[in-house]
Amino acid sequence: MNEQINERELKAANGWGALVLVILGMLVSAAFCIIIPVAVNDENSVLNAFIVIPILALCALGMLCAGFKVVNPNESYVLTLFGKYYGTLKEDGFYFVNPFTAAINPAGNVVGIGAKKVSLKAMTLVNDKQKVNDEDGNPIEIGVVVIWRITDTARAVFNVDNYYSFISTQCDSAIRQVARQYPYDVSNDDNEKTLRGSAQEIADVLKAELQERVDMAGIEIMEARISHLAYAPEIAAAMLQRQQASAIIAARQKIVDGAVSMVDMALKKLSENNIVELDDERKAQMVSNLLVVLCGNKDAQPIVNSGSIY
Repeated sequence: MNEQINERELKAANGWGALVLVILGMLVSAAFCIIIPVAVNDENSVLNAFIVIPILALCALGMLCAGFKVVNPNESYVLTLFGKYYGTLKEDGFYFVNPFTAAINPAGNVVGIGAKKVSLKAMTLVNDKQKVNDEDGNPIEIGVVVIWRITDTARAVFNVDNYYSFISTQCDSAIRQVARQYPYDVSNDDNEKTLRGSAQEIADVLKAELQERVDMAGIEIMEARISHLAYAPEIAAAMLQRQQASAIIAARQKIVDGAVSMVDMALKKLSENNIVELDDERKAQMVSNLLVVLCGNKDAQPIVNSGSIY
């Protein structure tokens, strides 16, 4: 099994002091390169060979310049030395490190802050919409947006091949796992959690599922939410008809409940105020007429009876 590497923060020397020493060394070496040929007139003199020393010193000081690192806020360098993890430079500032160290960032070109720096900022991942099946087996299209950041740079760089591709793949896998545990919409149980109606609960479950998957890469999931949710095109029309039918039934039920209540109130008022005495047959006719008027889809056209109701 591969060894799990954890982050080790590097305490580097101040870059300004090292920069002053390097500049002074270059000036002194350059001066010797000029003084030695002038001081020695004899071309065959042994002293001419000493000019190699300041030249080598200049080359060595030039190589030291590779050790200067500028770290911006919320950025870091993951350094290796001859194939071994050397440490992580993450405090912002100007530093001098071993010039033979190399900075590594396998996803540097993807996140866009530079090929060698590892970003510690909060980043957003918006995966493409994908087709999955919900708990009822209905094909749906779903997309998620994930807010994430790197908390352990060594894990992100060394434990996975490319941490950006890794979290994108795990996001697809997590949303499939979560989506198949819940229905798209409520069917019979009003207390049942659904992908459409329980946004916060689904977001919490998705966040926990994704965090467990990316923990080995030193990534913290700050937020994970569904950004797109719809039935697949092949069943969208049928599901829309079902939703419309459910809405019509619910509306009709409310209309009938209200109509019955109004009819009951009307009969009670007529009886309490002694306006008219109706037998059972006339009450039934009155109830029928009122229900037709109150429950009809169109406005009723009144007919005035000028004769006796009997």
